[in-house]
Amino acid sequence: MSRPPLPPFTRETALEKVRLAEDGWNSRDATKVSLAYSLDTSWRNRAEFLHGREEAEAFLQRKWAKELDYRLIKELWAFEGNRIAVRYAYEYHDDSGNWFRAYGNENWEFDDDGLMRRRHASINEQPIREADREFLWSLGRRPDDHPGLSSFGF
Repeated sequence: MSRPPLPPFTRETALEKVRLAEDGWNSRDATKVSLAYSLDTSWRNRAEFLHGREEAEAFLQRKWAKELDYRLIKELWAFEGNRIAVRYAYEYHDDSGNWFRAYGNENWEFDDDGLMRRRHASINEQPIREADREFLWSLGRRPDDHPGLSSFGF
């Protein structure tokens, strides 16, 4: 299976890859999102280590069952060859109605077919008041005219 754009990345194709990843995660469809990862993908997400697409899919299912009304913005930080670095922020609430904003950085490595084989994520989050939310679009894909991450100064 091929998942364009393929490495080596140009600025244009790296930006496209980042937006496709953002769109996928904003769908909150763990099965669909997991198809962007190689069968032998290796993840570090905070202090959790995952191996293989099935573990990644199970992780995403758990994540979005707990992180409700999840909205994410990713931004390209750097790229070279088959690697991309992004920074991102997302907002969600728990089942008690408490809101959070998480900030993070990810390093991605892709195989020749454009599937992510390595994902290293470092994430911090803080409680926020619902009135302090910034990501207010309807659930799903962030509209093209919605400000990007740098617009918020995060």
